[in-house]
Amino acid sequence: MAKQTVAEQFVDILARAGVKRLYGVVGDSLNPVVDAIRRTSAVEWVQVRHEEVAAFAAGAEAQITGRLAACAGSCGPGNLHLINGLFDAHRSMAPVLALASHIPSSEIGTSFFQETHPDQLFQECSHYCELISTTRQMPRVLQTAIQHAVGRSGVSVVALPGDVAGEPAPERAEEHALVTSRPTVRPGDAEIAQLARMIDGAGKVTLFCGSGTAGAHAEVMELAEKIKSPVGHALRGKEWIQYDNPFDVGMSGLLGYGAAYEATHECDLLILLGTDFPYNAFLPKDVPIVQVDVRPEHLGRRSTLDLAVWGDVRETLRCLTPLVAEKKNRRFLDRMLKKHADALEGVVKAYTRRVDKHVPIHPEYVASVLDEEGADDAVFTVDTGMCNVWAARYLTPNGRRRVIGSFTHGSMANALPQAIGAQLTDRRRQVVSMSGDGGFSMLMGDFLTLVQYNLPVKVVLFNNSSLGMVELEMLVAGLPSYGTDNHNPDFAAIARAAGAYGVRVEKPKQLRGALRDAFKHNGPALVDVVTDPNALSIPPKISADMVTGFALSAGKIVLDGGVGRMVQMARSNLRNIPRM
Repeated sequence: MAKQTVAEQFVDILARAGVKRLYGVVGDSLNPVVDAIRRTSAVEWVQVRHEEVAAFAAGAEAQITGRLAACAGSCGPGNLHLINGLFDAHRSMAPVLALASHIPSSEIGTSFFQETHPDQLFQECSHYCELISTTRQMPRVLQTAIQHAVGRSGVSVVALPGDVAGEPAPERAEEHALVTSRPTVRPGDAEIAQLARMIDGAGKVTLFCGSGTAGAHAEVMELAEKIKSPVGHALRGKEWIQYDNPFDVGMSGLLGYGAAYEATHECDLLILLGTDFPYNAFLPKDVPIVQVDVRPEHLGRRSTLDLAVWGDVRETLRCLTPLVAEKKNRRFLDRMLKKHADALEGVVKAYTRRVDKHVPIHPEYVASVLDEEGADDAVFTVDTGMCNVWAARYLTPNGRRRVIGSFTHGSMANALPQAIGAQLTDRRRQVVSMSGDGGFSMLMGDFLTLVQYNLPVKVVLFNNSSLGMVELEMLVAGLPSYGTDNHNPDFAAIARAAGAYGVRVEKPKQLRGALRDAFKHNGPALVDVVTDPNALSIPPKISADMVTGFALSAGKIVLDGGVGRMVQMARSNLRNIPRM
């Protein structure tokens, strides 16, 4: 019986760690591993057209499932293409194992054809990055890489020369049980007691939530009810905290809306829950701040803290809430709820006027209809740029929907690749890529991957023929827009030529029917919606201070648009305010 090769052992360990598929592009040094996959049913090879797409897809799969996902690139240029998607996965805390195959081991260090040093190149976007230079390092290096990716929620990279991958695996290889999930982290009693005293001593408390509140919705609501606290969120916290939230005051940050900014600045104590919110200009300078985070390196790196609490949000609140005294005064909460509702209602009017006749189509209207027509458990992948704005303002979370984007790394062209990874986890679940024309055209070659695997991803293309967010940035900086216009083809015609369903929408009355037809189609579909490139014109009555640096939330200052059904939610929350 033939001995197992290192490549076969590599694939077996991935399968044992729960990896279902390996995304990549075949080639030279990677061939032994791909051939090992060909001969097993445990791991599927997913052929993409660009390795960057492979890394984005793996990152999305990891975010959807919570399990380890994997991608691969061949030596030199092949694995270099992984780096942008790996940066995104790492900053999104998605457990991803990347295989960077390498040139022949005997040639390393000689400037051989396609030689790079992946064990050095990927250091910045990984928790662990090592070269396997001999067969005796297997399987320990791979197992260690898996433990880092899963245990620290991020990327691990293993560089493996093609010749080593093809050699026989060592006898009696040391294998051990693998970590496949993370434990909860409970803060110490002293920190919990101190936080309880700070809450009891503060008249007005605001909770500001990020993605670390995933799985802690009930605990956040219980604490907010007990201490009568407004609850705001960052963009990555939206899907976890906005739904069924009678304390919601919206979102802060560059894409913010509602009263979240005021709630965080007018309180006596601000508690940051599971957020590494990067925009410290939006955080108060004269309010005591407490931060709760499972990653200790996040504590205090955005703002000066009065208390740092190292712990899982859900476990922390379970310990904390019974210790705090119930507050009776809800005047601050009620005032913020009213501010929030008024703010939303004011901007909604801007987008509802003659929306059914406006050509080119309001992008706000497209997002609003998409929200209404999308499935209750849909996965929305969102391109960086203006699609982030529309997703933040119009997609309605409900505890079942997912919204994934390059929210921390901020890369263009992420939505389509992430939709591939999301759809492969469940072909029956609706997956919608909210793509901008700039992002889609950057990696549109992998639309062919949808066709090749008959993935029923629905690409809704917000086609304003411009790099809208860049244009906005130039305007805010006082610069004329330049280099932001795109000369686009008929993307729907390209989709049809590729063998997918494609329809172009130029009038508002065509939109709802086009979306419904695309969603009914049993396969990949693209809806090319021609949207208004002037949707983000700056309102005329605005101070220079408000423009510079986005001193307040962009929703109040820059964006001329509405917020969909959120205004209904805000108004319904006002019913909780006692009538005097």
